[in-house]
Amino acid sequence: MGIDLGTANVVVYARGRGIVLREPSVVAIEYRTRRVLAIGREAEAMLGRTPGNIVASRPLRDGVIADYSVTREMLAYLLRKASGTRGRIFRPLVVICIPSGATGVERRAALDAARAAGAREVIPIEEPMAAAIGAGLPIAMAGGNMVVDIGGGTTDIAVISLGGIVVSDSLRVGGNFLDEAIIRHIRRTYNLEIGERTSEAVKIEIGSAFDIGDDRDTEVRGRDIFTGLPKTMRVVGPEVREALSEGVMQIVEAVKRILELTPPELASDIIERGITLTGGGALMPGMDRLIELETGIPVSVADDPISSVAIGTGRVLDSTDILRTHSPRFSGYGR
Repeated sequence: MGIDLGTANVVVYARGRGIVLREPSVVAIEYRTRRVLAIGREAEAMLGRTPGNIVASRPLRDGVIADYSVTREMLAYLLRKASGTRGRIFRPLVVICIPSGATGVERRAALDAARAAGAREVIPIEEPMAAAIGAGLPIAMAGGNMVVDIGGGTTDIAVISLGGIVVSDSLRVGGNFLDEAIIRHIRRTYNLEIGERTSEAVKIEIGSAFDIGDDRDTEVRGRDIFTGLPKTMRVVGPEVREALSEGVMQIVEAVKRILELTPPELASDIIERGITLTGGGALMPGMDRLIELETGIPVSVADDPISSVAIGTGRVLDSTDILRTHSPRFSGYGR
């Protein structure tokens, strides 16, 4: 199986079956006993709505594990659910994605959690590499391919050639960072406290990275900071775009830095082939247009940007050559 262990969602790919599971990376636990009560969509529905003895939270932060034991329980549940009856007999081989900027400790925690959750063997692959494979880029050829994977917790940027990463960066700015920016803007401007799910809904409905001439508005409900009473406001697209601008420009500047570090021959290939966007953030209106204007390089969005990383892990499983390249036996990752 291939696992895209994301801050916002976990996507599981089963060899021969494609993507079999897509669940929010949310776990609800009983506070005193640490007993897991719900995982995935059921737990996500509890965010911001739990009594004092129940905590619903995301065990991954900025693309890496923040709570090891809860992540292990979540992975065990997802592997059982994806495997069905076969999972009770056979322990699966798992290819798991790791942010390119993860430390050795963070990388080890992800591998150990997958093994403890029931994997027979765990093969790590860096997220931008999986994203490039899933997007269908010709990574094995002698030519530069640039991928920008904008996920929930991190943005991974890499230039790939001959099946390897030449230069990369992992920026701890993603969808969650942008959600928090909207929460801060609404609190500062309207004295209105809103939750994560409301902020994400606003971002999806009227958020944009660039002025595309389609400024809409939406209704936002929350709690008035001064009175403590429920309150409803309307916010418009331009102010949400302004709230998102800091995080968006950090991503753009990171793309520029990677281009500056790219060898000249590969840079010329990227000018010809363009930059490929993957991840949920690639779907934000105007993101491709903004990066194209700032860099002067054509930018395209992958056919299925949200699933690109998971699809890439599946293609690694399907290809012996790729599997050999990223297997711990050959890459030095150690089991």
